[in-house]
This record gives sequence, C-alpha cells and structure tokens, in this order.
Amino acid sequence: MKRIAIFASGSGTNFEALVQACKSKYVNAEVVLMVCDKKNAYVCERAKNHNIDSFIFSAKNYESKAAYEAEIVKKLDEYKVDLVCLAGYMKLCGEVLLNSYEGKIINIHPALLPSFKGAHGIEDAFNYGVKVFGVTVHYVDSGMDSGKIIDQEAFHIEAGDTILDVERKIHAIEHVLYPKVLKSLVEGE
Repeated sequence: MKRIAIFASGSGTNFEALVQACKSKYVNAEVVLMVCDKKNAYVCERAKNHNIDSFIFSAKNYESKAAYEAEIVKKLDEYKVDLVCLAGYMKLCGEVLLNSYEGKIINIHPALLPSFKGAHGIEDAFNYGVKVFGVTVHYVDSGMDSGKIIDQEAFHIEAGDTILDVERKIHAIEHVLYPKVLKSLVEGE
C-alpha cells in the first residue's frame, strides 16, 4: 500500500477528499502525514480528527527554505512516504524537496493550466472573462504551476454565474478529480 503525505495551508477540503478516498479504499493508499505551514489552519484539525500525524512548521523559524525543507524531507523519510500531494499548500517547493522527491510530488490547481497560474487562478480567470473554467492536476517542478499535466477537467461558465458559483463548481470537481488521479498513479506504480 502506498504511503501518502498531503501538504496544505488552509481549510483542507482537498485533504479531506483525499483522506476519504483512501479510507473508503477507492484509492489503495494510506495518508500517513499532513504537512502544514500555518498552525491555525483548519486542515490541522481535520488531520487530528482522522488520527493522521502532522508536521506543522513556520518558515520564519528557519534560516532558509532549504533548512525547513530539509526538516520536511526528514519527516517524509521517517514516514516512508511514496507520494506527496499538495492540496492548497501556498509555498513553492524548493530544490531540497524537489531533489529528494523528484517525480513524486503532485499538485491540484483551480484553473486550466498553463493559463492562470498562481494563487489567484480562479479570480484571474473570472476577471479575464473566460467561458471555460477547470481544474488541473500536475507534477510539481521548480516553477509556478509549470509541471507536466496529469489530468484536467473543464466546464462552461453559465450566464449569471458569480465568482462564488464558479468556486463551488471548481471545488466539486477538485474533490472528484484529485482522488481519481491519485488512484490512477497508485495503481500505475
């Protein structure tokens, strides 16, 4: 059974979707660790509710990105993690993490990459006036949302949709697409 770590910085709805997919045996994997850079993020409570160990850190307590990533890699190694899923983790992965887990880190992004990269993908796409929105799951590399695309799902915006409507639709897709991709990767290895 594959061992998964999930990195998150916020409320953890994608964390929850991945955990549920594993617990229900839809995905033949176990979430063994949650990594978070914000001690008050609700995802920390979600991890506790599922009895999943957490590594919570504050970047400002380390002299560099390399220093805190070395600490993260130690934890990943300690838990014998096979795959890392970024789920609303709001930090770019640096060299230490990428070199240690090359090809084993995936991310979900609330836009159809390569368009609308970064933290404001939904808002940027909405303000641009796109007619087709979507979600992308991709491998993580050293760039901002620039890794090889694994899967995408799109939908057409409907007349009168607000940004909140679009966000709801995106989250609904994320919570199905991310477990589906994880299942595919786990079964393919």
